[in-house]
Amino acid sequence: MSATIRIYDETAAGDRTNALTLDFLTARISVRELIRRRVYEEVQEYNASTPEVFRGLVQPTDAERVLNGYKLRERRRIGWEQQYARAVEAFERNGFFILVDDRQAESLEEEIDLKISSEVSFIKLTPLVGG
Repeated sequence: MSATIRIYDETAAGDRTNALTLDFLTARISVRELIRRRVYEEVQEYNASTPEVFRGLVQPTDAERVLNGYKLRERRRIGWEQQYARAVEAFERNGFFILVDDRQAESLEEEIDLKISSEVSFIKLTPLVGG
């Protein structure tokens, strides 16, 4: 059985942005595979047109954070493998967490059962600033 899911970035306040639809050939995937597919798709989409702002899960090298994304110093293609490695590292150090149907994913190897109506939220945690 295959599954089509909606993925969102979500703020701590519950605001959703950057909606993405992904199709999976199986209804059971790992958290690692979910991250890999999301990063691959968003990088492919960016590279197809190289807009001014990259709206992805993690910040590319040589880019600055701007409202709703990351601005690269110069427009260029982004490598999905490097973005994927950065995303896995960010997940492992709690830079973001993932909710699948309102249940938090705990580890990269955790298996997720996707349903036709599954919704996945990536909630980015912002580091606290101060002394």
